[in-house]
Amino acid sequence: MADEQQAGGAAEPARDDAPAPRADQRERGGERGRDRERGRDRGRGGERGQGERGGDAERPGAEGGENGAGEDEAAERERERERAAGRFKEHTRDPLAGEESEDGPTDLAAAARARRTSQLLFDTGRDWNSFDRSYIGSAHIGDIHLRMDARQPLAGVRGGPVPDEELRRVHVEPEGYVRLRTALTARRLLVLGAAPGTGRTSTALSLLDEVTAQARDDADAAEPPAARVRRVDPEGGVRQLADSLSGEGAEQAARGTGYLLKLELSRPGAVPPEAMDLDQLAAALAACGSYAVLVVTVGSVANPLLAGRYGMLCPPADTQELLTTRLRERVEDHVAAVVDEAAGDAERRVAELLRRAEELAARDEVTEAVGLADLRPAEAELLASLLAGHLLEELSYEELLAGCRSLAARQAQEWFAGVDRALTAQAAGAGEQPTRPEAAALFHPVASRIALAVLGGATRSAVVTAAHLLTWELSVQSDPDATPTRPLFCDDPESELALSRAELTDGHVEMAGTEFAARLIWYRGTALPGAVLSEVWDRHFPVRAPVVRWLRLLADDPRAQVWVRAAVAAGELCVRDFDHGHAELVRPLAEATTARRRVFAATLLDQAAGHASHRAVVRGLVGDWARNGTRELRWTAAMALGYGNAAASVGDTLDALARIGVRGEGEQMAVASFNVVRLLTRPDGAAVLRRMSDWTRHRNPAYQDLGLVTTVRLAGHEVADVLADNPNSDLGERGHWPLMLALAATRPELVAPIADLMWTALNTPRSKEVATDALETLLRSAVRKDSKGGAEGTKPGLAALLPALLSTEADRRRLDWLLRRMMNDPDDPLPDALARRLWRLATPRDGADQARRPERHEVEESHG
Repeated sequence: MADEQQAGGAAEPARDDAPAPRADQRERGGERGRDRERGRDRGRGGERGQGERGGDAERPGAEGGENGAGEDEAAERERERERAAGRFKEHTRDPLAGEESEDGPTDLAAAARARRTSQLLFDTGRDWNSFDRSYIGSAHIGDIHLRMDARQPLAGVRGGPVPDEELRRVHVEPEGYVRLRTALTARRLLVLGAAPGTGRTSTALSLLDEVTAQARDDADAAEPPAARVRRVDPEGGVRQLADSLSGEGAEQAARGTGYLLKLELSRPGAVPPEAMDLDQLAAALAACGSYAVLVVTVGSVANPLLAGRYGMLCPPADTQELLTTRLRERVEDHVAAVVDEAAGDAERRVAELLRRAEELAARDEVTEAVGLADLRPAEAELLASLLAGHLLEELSYEELLAGCRSLAARQAQEWFAGVDRALTAQAAGAGEQPTRPEAAALFHPVASRIALAVLGGATRSAVVTAAHLLTWELSVQSDPDATPTRPLFCDDPESELALSRAELTDGHVEMAGTEFAARLIWYRGTALPGAVLSEVWDRHFPVRAPVVRWLRLLADDPRAQVWVRAAVAAGELCVRDFDHGHAELVRPLAEATTARRRVFAATLLDQAAGHASHRAVVRGLVGDWARNGTRELRWTAAMALGYGNAAASVGDTLDALARIGVRGEGEQMAVASFNVVRLLTRPDGAAVLRRMSDWTRHRNPAYQDLGLVTTVRLAGHEVADVLADNPNSDLGERGHWPLMLALAATRPELVAPIADLMWTALNTPRSKEVATDALETLLRSAVRKDSKGGAEGTKPGLAALLPALLSTEADRRRLDWLLRRMMNDPDDPLPDALARRLWRLATPRDGADQARRPERHEVEESHG
């Protein structure tokens, strides 16, 4: 700092109502500075009659009053300035903290990141309501058979021989297939565990086909029976199959026969076979030279079977290989049927169609429509039929995409169809009480899938906790007379991941501005979250009530990774039925007494506004709240406006925020100013700064306060707190910078208007104290180390802003006084060397510097 300057306060303006316009403002703007001066004179003097909130304006004395009353008037003016400064400081408080200190401040940065991550799970570019899937459940689209029933080809088949055409079908071997075949050959019995739909049945049939064929070849049977592989009715179970092989009819049992038995262990009351039952069956199979594969669904009930000597897991087949195989089948069938060519020409035709099919499958539109990370066998067959149908001109491109979207929708339909049917089952005997399974045991799997659709990308513990809450709500809704209970040590996390098509990834969660490592859980497919929510909301209306209660509980969760994701998902549900969503979610939460619930409602509305079909209704609703709503509704409207989508233009948004901010003596100026700052991260930030400048020159003191408060907030909030929608913004790399400095460093055209606004706040008595504290925060940010700024901190932003802010001698004296105060701070003293560096950043061309380097000329100036 310049040694000749003394440590003291900055020179106060001559008037105590408003600072005089800066000289450099007059030079840049001509009449702009004089207009500002005249506006402040009118706003702080002439407009006193508009209300008692006259800010720190001088109260006019009575006409012809005595000079002896001057001291009393000066004391009254001082008290009014103190009251105005107190009111101003109240306007700058955190608007997201509870009014009665019931809630702590919302973690804004964590909330913004959670919202961006959650929005990736839902496609707001495509309006859900325009997607009609009513025809997708049919067996044909166009003229091509899509095998829509391929997911459950055995529906209604209880037992009997397996047709040869099913055995002869090309099977894609999963990893470890040889090991499975070796185990079956050696032990005669194999318990094969996998999730439904992963190809476990086709793998079991392929294994039985191979080992029985080898066994009969070895036996050299003259006339082998037609049925080498048979399905066994699951009603009889393991014991009945063992008895049939070793009892009175054992001599009729064909040697070298393979038996496929699906154990339905998920049914209420189902009991898994004991180890001795499996041993008995293995002995009977060995006695007659036969084989058996027991197919079970992975889970806590099947774990003892899979951990035994006969148990093995069945991995899924490779998705790409499976798709290529099914495509080749479709194409070869077509070429053989319609093309009469030589073998070589037919093969070239098949190869060309396969190449085009693979290119079509790799298109971004197609992969996005499929939305599944890996395909199950039935899904691969359907996709192969769709691709082949389009290539053979039997399906349009739109029909292809619609069919691709049906994959995730059909998976969701399977998960939720008839889940609680067992709860309504009646006892067979007359007069007996119906046996009802535990509702919580039935509902927990579907609750987990709904929770994952809503909270995908959160920590696993957060999703599991939310799933247990939803399990309770579903159970109480279905069986209100019983207290829901669940076993405490029967969950199988690995099996639940497989059954829900989910995966765990390593990631980070932010809390209080700090990231920490965590295990995050996601669906294996971007289409599944939306498909699950659509299935639950559209096809199962009774489920809406417990889901709504559950979402309201999540709205109270203090973790940003929970309540923000729940708000985004709630917005997607409201798009499905806005009338119901408004009545049950939007309005009750928007009128809540707690700030977090109102922010939840605002986030919900912004998500709905992302859909073109609902943008108009959201804008109309928010606009009505801003004009005519209750105090809580105006607060919620302000938060919704801050996202930038709840009004037709930035001008309309600022008009609505100003209307909210100045109403009722500025009781909601805190939330209005905060959301004006949020708009500054958008590309049209210059328009926002112009409006802030207009407010500071307004005749109404309430508008003046709105401009000043917003300026102070601009200096106090970090980028991560307010950057919501564009993580690729040039501001994104400066997440821990004060927004004012980040804008100055990245958008040079905004430096002058920002400096003018900050100078006005520093030179207005009622805002001077708070603005000075904000300036100190900006200066101290120069030494804060973070992952992006490193040791340099925010110095580039300070170097851009400070020279424009401190253009007069009085401004420099203020900076000198502030730096000395910071150096003498007993709790956090500023190092002397750093204070001098900050001084040089702020005064690169002061007189002392020019005296030391008189030879510096314009070329050197322009090149640094």
